[in-house]
Amino acid sequence: MKAFVLGAAVGYVLGAKAGRGRYDQIMRTYRKIADHPAVQGAAGVARAKIGEKTGLGQRHKSAAQQSNGRRNVSEPVYDKS
Repeated sequence: MKAFVLGAAVGYVLGAKAGRGRYDQIMRTYRKIADHPAVQGAAGVARAKIGEKTGLGQRHKSAAQQSNGRRNVSEPVYDKS
Protein backbone atom coordinates (compact mmCIF):
# COMPACT_ATOMS: atom_id res chain seq x y z
CA MET A 1 0.00 0.00 0.00
CA LYS A 2 2.85 2.35 0.81
CA ALA A 3 4.40 1.67 -2.61
CA PHE A 4 1.13 2.63 -4.32
CA VAL A 5 0.86 5.89 -2.39
CA LEU A 6 4.51 6.68 -3.08
CA GLY A 7 4.03 5.92 -6.80
CA ALA A 8 0.93 8.11 -6.94
CA ALA A 9 2.79 10.96 -5.23
CA VAL A 10 5.76 10.70 -7.61
CA GLY A 11 3.41 10.58 -10.59
CA TYR A 12 1.58 13.65 -9.33
CA VAL A 13 4.78 15.65 -8.86
CA LEU A 14 6.18 14.66 -12.26
CA GLY A 15 2.86 15.40 -13.90
CA ALA A 16 2.65 18.79 -12.23
CA LYS A 17 6.16 19.65 -13.42
CA ALA A 18 5.35 18.56 -16.97
CA GLY A 19 2.47 21.02 -17.06
CA ARG A 20 -0.75 21.36 -18.95
CA GLY A 21 0.91 21.46 -22.36
CA ARG A 22 2.41 18.01 -21.93
CA TYR A 23 -0.89 16.66 -20.63
CA ASP A 24 -2.69 18.01 -23.69
CA GLN A 25 -0.04 16.45 -25.96
CA ILE A 26 -0.45 13.06 -24.28
CA MET A 27 -4.25 13.25 -24.54
CA ARG A 28 -4.12 14.19 -28.26
CA THR A 29 -1.89 11.19 -28.92
CA TYR A 30 -4.17 8.93 -26.89
CA ARG A 31 -7.26 10.08 -28.76
CA LYS A 32 -5.56 9.69 -32.13
CA ILE A 33 -4.64 6.10 -31.27
CA ALA A 34 -7.98 5.26 -29.63
CA ASP A 35 -9.95 6.62 -32.60
CA HIS A 36 -7.95 4.65 -35.19
CA PRO A 37 -10.21 2.14 -37.02
CA ALA A 38 -7.85 -0.79 -36.37
CA VAL A 39 -7.87 -0.09 -32.64
CA GLN A 40 -11.66 0.30 -32.64
CA GLY A 41 -12.01 -3.06 -34.42
CA ALA A 42 -9.69 -4.81 -31.99
CA ALA A 43 -11.56 -3.30 -29.04
CA GLY A 44 -14.86 -4.55 -30.47
CA VAL A 45 -13.51 -8.06 -30.86
CA ALA A 46 -12.13 -7.97 -27.31
CA ARG A 47 -15.47 -6.75 -25.92
CA ALA A 48 -17.30 -9.52 -27.76
CA LYS A 49 -14.97 -12.23 -26.46
CA ILE A 50 -15.18 -10.91 -22.90
CA GLY A 51 -18.95 -10.76 -23.22
CA GLU A 52 -19.07 -14.37 -24.36
CA LYS A 53 -16.94 -15.50 -21.44
CA THR A 54 -18.72 -13.47 -18.76
CA GLY A 55 -22.25 -13.30 -20.11
CA LEU A 56 -22.18 -9.52 -19.70
CA GLY A 57 -22.23 -8.91 -23.42
CA GLN A 58 -25.78 -10.17 -23.93
CA ARG A 59 -28.22 -7.68 -25.35
CA HIS A 60 -30.91 -6.47 -23.00
CA LYS A 61 -34.18 -8.29 -23.39
CA SER A 62 -37.02 -6.39 -24.94
CA ALA A 63 -39.80 -5.17 -22.68
CA ALA A 64 -42.11 -7.90 -24.02
CA GLN A 65 -39.57 -10.62 -23.17
CA GLN A 66 -38.98 -9.22 -19.69
CA SER A 67 -42.65 -8.89 -18.75
CA ASN A 68 -43.66 -12.45 -19.76
CA GLY A 69 -47.09 -11.16 -20.70
CA ARG A 70 -47.54 -9.11 -17.55
CA ARG A 71 -48.52 -5.47 -17.79
CA ASN A 72 -45.71 -2.96 -17.49
CA VAL A 73 -46.24 -1.05 -14.23
CA SER A 74 -45.30 2.24 -15.86
CA GLU A 75 -48.08 1.90 -18.46
CA PRO A 76 -51.23 3.86 -17.69
CA VAL A 77 -54.35 1.85 -16.91
CA TYR A 78 -57.42 2.83 -18.90
CA ASP A 79 -60.89 1.93 -17.78
CA LYS A 80 -62.47 -0.11 -20.61
CA SER A 81 -66.04 0.11 -19.31
